[in-house]
Amino acid sequence: MLNKTRMQYSKYFNNYLFRCVLGVAICYLLYIEFPQYPLSWSIVSVALATDADNDNKLALERMEANLLGGLVGLLLYFLPLPDLLLICIGVAVTIILGRLLKLDVSLRSAIAALVIIFTREEYSKSWTIALERVGCVLIGCLVAMALTLCVNLYRRGERRKVS
Repeated sequence: MLNKTRMQYSKYFNNYLFRCVLGVAICYLLYIEFPQYPLSWSIVSVALATDADNDNKLALERMEANLLGGLVGLLLYFLPLPDLLLICIGVAVTIILGRLLKLDVSLRSAIAALVIIFTREEYSKSWTIALERVGCVLIGCLVAMALTLCVNLYRRGERRKVS
């Protein structure tokens, strides 16, 4: 029994490890290939959006949550308020909307996306920067979701061969 549990854990861990490392590598290559865009945020996003349980539904929910956080951040970005206040309002709005949309499990991803939108390395406050970051967060989510779907399709095919 212990060996079976150990084998299941090993497959689980290796699968998650594979998807995380491959997702980060893909996003890093995009970051290097397109230096004009803030694709470093896609690396953060893919790491947050990759689900350890390899659950298609949860992967989609995390993508929706990232989109929610990104859109809330983008909408609040235009308000002429201090950054701290905007982030606090954004966190509150994201949590409320996330609960209403039943994205409770993925709220952490939504809040991370929101914070990514408000993080400023540059001195100008341009809406295009916020929009680019939303896009980069979504790229990371799409990579995580694509890897999850591909691994699940592969595993399903392997199970059919065994049967």
